Amino acid sequence: MKKQDIIFGIHAVEALLSNSPERVIEVWVLQGRDDERLLPLIKKATEFGVSVQSSGRKVLDDKASSTQHQGIVARVKAAKILAEADLDALLAKTAQPFLLILDGVTDPHNLGACLRNADAAGVQGIIVPKDNSVGLTSIVSKVACGAAETIPLFQVTNLARTMRHIQQKGVWIIGAAGEADCELYQADLKGPLAIAMGAEDKGLRRLTRESCDSIVSIPMAGSVSSLNVSVATGICLFEAVRQRLVK
Repeated sequence: MKKQDIIFGIHAVEALLSNSPERVIEVWVLQGRDDERLLPLIKKATEFGVSVQSSGRKVLDDKASSTQHQGIVARVKAAKILAEADLDALLAKTAQPFLLILDGVTDPHNLGACLRNADAAGVQGIIVPKDNSVGLTSIVSKVACGAAETIPLFQVTNLARTMRHIQQKGVWIIGAAGEADCELYQADLKGPLAIAMGAEDKGLRRLTRESCDSIVSIPMAGSVSSLNVSVATGICLFEAVRQRLVK
């Protein structure tokens, strides 16, 4: 189990300092950069007693294993891995759950974008399988723009079993698949809900699909046959948001 992680990018570091400052061990900032975006983060880190060091660009590139760090990199205590028991605790205190299930999303950029979409839509938790799925990497945190530090990610050993379990708790699960007869805009997305989205290339696995209460498709008017999973996720989540806002 990882004890420490590296995160980078202004939004990711800002979200961590705002929500879990106790996890931040030390911060490196780009030498000579003292603009209005970085100064508040340096001040906040210093207030929490976090060591802040100025470093050259090559040092930051190496620490982040990326050039997309925006001049700030942090070494942090690894986030607690949430599992089925933590999901039960969330459901117990949530009157109308709104969840996202991601089946086999292995691209960190796609997971980060899905996290960002989910946070914007008010999703209370994301469920992913432990195997054949990317976890909370530094790239995921950077792409998520802070959402990785605010929205719970539950890693479960048996996704189909977890889906049956939340159904027993009253959560209706709708899966998205291109060949479904029912279109997204015909589905009822109000009430306790989980939306299940498949992997980038294979879609929902058979057991995941069979565990859904219903399957819907996104209507496609052009020649493209499928959408990127993060785009499709955003469409499905915000149709649910629209329906849930209608009085």
